[in-house]
Amino acid sequence: MNAKTVLVSGASIAGPSAAYWLHRYGYRVTVVETAPALRPGGQAVDFRGEQVKLLRAMGVLDDIRRLETAMGDQTLLGPDARPVLTVPGAAWSGEVEILRGDLARVLYDHTKDYTEYVFGDRVTSLTETADGVDVTFRRGAPRKFDLVVGADGVHSGVRAAAFGPEADFRHDLGFGIAGFTAPNHLGLDHTSVMYNEPGRGLTVGSHRLPDKLHVNLVFAADGVEFRRRTPDEQRALVSQLFADTGWETPALLRALPAADDLYVDSISQIHLDRWSKGRVVLLGDAAWCAGPGGSGTGLAMMGAQVLAGELAAAGGDHVTAFAKYEERLRKPATVGQKNGKGSGNFLAPRTAAKIRSRNRAYRMLSTRLFGKVFTWMTDRAANALEYREYPALTSA
Repeated sequence: MNAKTVLVSGASIAGPSAAYWLHRYGYRVTVVETAPALRPGGQAVDFRGEQVKLLRAMGVLDDIRRLETAMGDQTLLGPDARPVLTVPGAAWSGEVEILRGDLARVLYDHTKDYTEYVFGDRVTSLTETADGVDVTFRRGAPRKFDLVVGADGVHSGVRAAAFGPEADFRHDLGFGIAGFTAPNHLGLDHTSVMYNEPGRGLTVGSHRLPDKLHVNLVFAADGVEFRRRTPDEQRALVSQLFADTGWETPALLRALPAADDLYVDSISQIHLDRWSKGRVVLLGDAAWCAGPGGSGTGLAMMGAQVLAGELAAAGGDHVTAFAKYEERLRKPATVGQKNGKGSGNFLAPRTAAKIRSRNRAYRMLSTRLFGKVFTWMTDRAANALEYREYPALTSA
């Protein structure tokens, strides 16, 4: 009997993770990605507890450790741009931390030999039939698959095609986020610095590549239109939003024209009543985007293992498997969303008084008692889902 075929949309983190586990359980996988190639850079993502067990089971933990950021302390600056306090790097970096782009490359390298990757294309329509899903693409010829997995992020094309417009499910949290790489003119070495003005936050750090500075910006997004923008329009937007910001911001903005990895978007969450419809199922940010601090990357990878494992346990019965998958993931996703809901207010407090209050919270993190409480809070999202082994697929 021929192995069932699965189309996975999205080649960032959730998609290649799904490709790994689906192949392990006997499926033939095609991954389609809108971008022309893997996207480099991106924010750092960390893993803790149960998620590290998953990385070890996938055989990628050693590769991730070779590329980990190994970040040290973070220095928090006051309104006069002078250091106020230092927070230990372990508070943010988990057991292992890696840039999102580096992680995507590791997952791609571990799956490319048995996965069909199609870059520069995207799903445009899905039509379910009695024995599969007919899929049309923007560029490629129509194809038929047994199952379709939407692992294509908060702006998921698969979700739009199968469930309806993004606006029906996206809940904006009132803040935006941007990130890019700049020359390390500050001479930082495995350390980061955070600076705030009302409604704006900058975190810059340098780690594995000493000549590069990773710049992350968070901003109050009142009146900001997050439509699809060209790279030049994104640069203009960021420059406008931070034009009158102090400290090293002018020097950082001067690096924008040469930045080829700029990312700009709203901080949003996705809420759906269900994550599957017939033979189509959503995974990761496409299903439950939590926002920063919600352990979204780790849970997406955990979810990929659960999705494939439940298909194995159900003997390929997607109706049963999708229901079991959602049953296991719904509570952990809710925990992540609760953690991520206040991320914008924490990273870019809207008033000077709220910045001072946030700084007091930072100061408490350096104490033993409150450090343990914070660690418990961050570990809670990472450990909300227990890693479990599944049996081999019996009839794909």
